[in-house]
Amino acid sequence: MGKAKLRWNEPLISQHESAAEGFTPEDFTEEDRLISKTTESFVKNEVMPLLESIDQQDHESVKKLFQKAGELGLLSIEVPEDCGGLSLSKKLSGLVAEKMGAGGSFSVSFNIHAGVGTLPYIYYGTEEQKQKYLPKLASGEWIGAYALTEPGAGSDALNAKTTAVLNREGTAWILNGEKQWITNAQVADVYVVFAKTAEGMTAFIVERSFKGVSIGPEEKKMGIKGSSTATLILEEVEVPSDNVLGHIGKGHHVALNILNMARLKLAFSNIGTAKQALNLAVSYAKQRKQFNKPIIGFSMIQEKIADMAVSIFGAESAAYRTADCLDNVLDSALPLDDRLRKLTNYASECAINKVYCSEILGRIADEAVQIHGGYGYMQEYEVERLYRDARISRIFEGTNEINRLTIAKLLMKEVQQNGISEPEAQLGSEGNRNRRFIQLSNRLFGKTLKALIRSRVNTQEDQEYARLLADMKKEIYVMESAARRTEKARQIYGGEKARLKEMMTNVICEEGYRRIEEMAVTALSSIASDEAERKLAFEEARSVSLPLFSNLFTQKREIAEKIAAHEKYTV
Repeated sequence: MGKAKLRWNEPLISQHESAAEGFTPEDFTEEDRLISKTTESFVKNEVMPLLESIDQQDHESVKKLFQKAGELGLLSIEVPEDCGGLSLSKKLSGLVAEKMGAGGSFSVSFNIHAGVGTLPYIYYGTEEQKQKYLPKLASGEWIGAYALTEPGAGSDALNAKTTAVLNREGTAWILNGEKQWITNAQVADVYVVFAKTAEGMTAFIVERSFKGVSIGPEEKKMGIKGSSTATLILEEVEVPSDNVLGHIGKGHHVALNILNMARLKLAFSNIGTAKQALNLAVSYAKQRKQFNKPIIGFSMIQEKIADMAVSIFGAESAAYRTADCLDNVLDSALPLDDRLRKLTNYASECAINKVYCSEILGRIADEAVQIHGGYGYMQEYEVERLYRDARISRIFEGTNEINRLTIAKLLMKEVQQNGISEPEAQLGSEGNRNRRFIQLSNRLFGKTLKALIRSRVNTQEDQEYARLLADMKKEIYVMESAARRTEKARQIYGGEKARLKEMMTNVICEEGYRRIEEMAVTALSSIASDEAERKLAFEEARSVSLPLFSNLFTQKREIAEKIAAHEKYTV
């Protein structure tokens, strides 16, 4: 029996995703919302008053905040119960990360600790390692860090120069090297360190107290000034053999799987920061008067507010959908090793969320400053710091360029394994407009993909094509996620209560389709070798039965009015 071919007129859902209705943020229980409110209260009452001193490198305050977060259970969401944790879901972990996103520099320290600083022990630690380290990390007694990047190995992180050599007795590994830009470097008590052994890349647990471990000076950064960032220096560090994390020579499995999960956690944090920026912008726009009326009353400001809210809605919808997929894998009855292998199937979705959420945060932070006008450029206004802090997110956890290459590479690998077919999209007059936009987008994506394969374009070498493929897939994933969420809300709550979601989804799908059409034209025209071929490619891309476009201006005005009425992001 032949392999099933990819069909691009169908929803661009992961080939491994269940067809059942997925989770949306509206599905959180009252108990879940209590944890959310606890996080919000912690950020408001504990973190925000200390942000100025934290940004002055007040590491003692950071350590105390970690202990308070531990007491509240915020560090132990994913930690197993028998190790002092709550053993809860990726979705709830994402919700906590989202609410913590308003915590400035501390949110970065928190996410590194709760993410890459803790997850390696949960998924790859021995029982002894889990019992030794996880209770301390869950309580905030110890702070965790993750040491992968090196001065000569940034995007090429697996090409490490740090070495680990087993001693003659076979009782310990001797580590030498430097790890650069390590978040939590000065405050951490334990580091997950990756080093090259004769068998290959290996992960090690390195405690701060080990002889030969030292920390370089704090880096002077553009933003996130309060999160410790420094070089971890390893000089003849003796690490017990029992501190190998996972299997010798298999550290790349640890690095890549944990990195995928970290990308999703960063996406959630970006969503929280984006909501904060929007809320600040709305509050200011309602108070600031020009020409004798609040600037929120001007339609160009309303358009900015609406675009910000729509982007956040798309980001939320995609991120919680992906977290649900990861939970479905992790909650299965399969052995842990099999579950971890299946998690790699979602590397593309994690990368999509990282790229999309970090980039919408960049735009939203920028527009929040713009709405503040000259005041937004002044340090006394919160958006100034937020704007600087937001910039790192497009570099963290793999640059967005590397993530786009990852998305395209995984896509081409899937095509090679399964083949591709492109049946005609079924676009009858029935069915809603957004479903048609998604179908048409998938069709254009399929045409582009087939043309690239036919022309034997190497997307890892001709990276412009990889960028286009990744962005097309990203747009469709967000369109689908928003449409699924809205359809579910319509069925549960009825039309009027789902109206705001419907309008946001309309904007996402219509504008998303237009961007996809432009990308398809660009790709197909670039592949063509002469003018006649370009014309044919252009006509082929445009030869689709378009749905009627709508008046986005009026919808955006209504979206902005509803956001302004609540004085914060709401759906």
